[in-house]
Amino acid sequence: MRTVLIVEDDAAMLRGLEDNFKARGYYVLTATDGRQGLEKALKERPDLILLDIMLPEINGYEVCSHVREKGLDVPIIMLTAKDQESDIVLGLNLGADDYVTKPFSIKELMARAEAFMRRRKDTEPAVYEFADCRLDIVARTLHRGGRDVPLTPGEFKMLHLFLRNAGCPLTQDEIRTAVFGYSRFISVRDIDKAVESLRNKIEPDPARPQYIHAIPNIGYRFEPPQTDADSAHS
Repeated sequence: MRTVLIVEDDAAMLRGLEDNFKARGYYVLTATDGRQGLEKALKERPDLILLDIMLPEINGYEVCSHVREKGLDVPIIMLTAKDQESDIVLGLNLGADDYVTKPFSIKELMARAEAFMRRRKDTEPAVYEFADCRLDIVARTLHRGGRDVPLTPGEFKMLHLFLRNAGCPLTQDEIRTAVFGYSRFISVRDIDKAVESLRNKIEPDPARPQYIHAIPNIGYRFEPPQTDADSAHS
């Protein structure tokens, strides 16, 4: 059974969300303050976290940051009454996967939750390797040439996305949604800057990228490096 943790201090909203997720077959955990929510997230390891930003004890930003610092790879949807660019971008930069602004449609929220559940069902390797790089999906770490390469949460999501879809073109909208959620504040230029930052960490020569290639008027494509066997058959 899929488990969702709902961290929300508004009793009426908490009850409504709990009822809706239970009706769809989820096992529901709840918390009414940030400290309790963090403890349950780390102990219970849910499949999804719905996280309010304005919480007693510690706020949602801190909860999200601590969850990611502990290496917990769980989708986090932030619930916010604020509709300011800085608040939304801060949550995404701390490792949140998506956000919804109150008041929100329960149907839309459930659709987003189900989309994350479908993604988690997909089988994939725990580790991706290319050239001298090694991305560990569980530990959320990147090593290059045996050395640790720090990644921001957004860079980790982007590299993970590229590796899952190696050889396939990804549109700007696909990258925006997978990396930044549904934020309308993320521009094409923001995506280009994020790609440039990632290139600086994985490319032998960022000025002449071998792995992440721009596709004019579409987006980007990740091309894994050829092995000796590949070269022999080309």
